Amino acid sequence: MHEITDFPIRCFSCGAIIGHLYAKYLEMIRSGKSPKEALDSLGIQRYCCRRMFLTHKSYIGEIARFRGAVG
Repeated sequence: MHEITDFPIRCFSCGAIIGHLYAKYLEMIRSGKSPKEALDSLGIQRYCCRRMFLTHKSYIGEIARFRGAVG
């Protein structure tokens, strides 16, 4: 089963497709790798793309609580 995420599909700055790498990134972080090691092993080299991973804050869990409450 795939984890629901609100991680962007593309980098906001350069437009590179990065969304498919987020689950792998989280898996590496949870297994004890540093963010630098995880990003390096995924081949994320541009600063703008690295920023997308390092600064992402997921709000999907908080938003999902209100599913069906409106409308």
